[in-house]
Amino acid sequence: MELTRAPFMPENPPGKPATWFTEYHGPGTGLTMKVLRTLYSAKSAFQEITLVETEDFGRVLLLDGIIQTTERDEFVYHEMLAHVPMCAHPEPGNVLIVGGGDGGCVREALRHETVEKVTLVEIDEMVVDCCREFLPGIAGGLDDPRVEVRVEDGVKFIEGCEEAFDVILVDSTDPVAMASPLTQVSFFRKAKRALKPGGLYAAQSQGPVFEGHRMRRITRRIRRVFPGAATYLANVPTYPGGIWSFALAPKSRRTDVRAKPRALPPDEKTHYYSPEVHAAAFTHPPYVAEILG
Repeated sequence: MELTRAPFMPENPPGKPATWFTEYHGPGTGLTMKVLRTLYSAKSAFQEITLVETEDFGRVLLLDGIIQTTERDEFVYHEMLAHVPMCAHPEPGNVLIVGGGDGGCVREALRHETVEKVTLVEIDEMVVDCCREFLPGIAGGLDDPRVEVRVEDGVKFIEGCEEAFDVILVDSTDPVAMASPLTQVSFFRKAKRALKPGGLYAAQSQGPVFEGHRMRRITRRIRRVFPGAATYLANVPTYPGGIWSFALAPKSRRTDVRAKPRALPPDEKTHYYSPEVHAAAFTHPPYVAEILG
């Protein structure tokens, strides 16, 4: 798909104030960034896609005005969503990623030497194309021969899936509109059937500061299908409240997802994830434990 570049927006045009973008996290709270220029802006069949360059966070991907990833802190989210389940599995070979068209989870999954195939299912082809062009450091793994990119609805893909996966990662947007079906009990049941024996399911599950009600609802739904599910945390500066949660769910309730993780290959250096962080991420402050119930 051919991309159309947005008109160049110079920083502080003569006689005009600087351009600022704010994502509101609550009625009176938001995260504000100084925008140097807009690199890409278009409306797909599903959402408004914008890629801006900011002064402090580098390039930032926005979907419908909501921050999805930034060059400065993307490693936190992608490493934690990918490596916690991947290192909790003894030998992940076949990996499915639903959503995550920016390619960050694909990049991290490929760092595991046991991986033979990664299937990325993304509903919006324009997101994939935009990130390939403007975020190559994140999307570079999409061209790896082990990766199959499928442009289709993740829910329908799971429904018609005939192969089994060792690990399923769901890298979705906020659980509203087209992403809402990815947080329903019916989807969790279908995903569980698509896992091999000993398989693991992981997904982002919102943050406790501004999204506590959604976090609780998603967690309770996952537990209905995956009784052995556990929640872990990471600090993502650009997400609401700066703290984000993830659900890690084993197909078998006998699997202890908090057990000592398998190590990454020695030459794979991470910026946030480590075995120590892996273990600590499952320890919750009291207010988070209260939200989870």
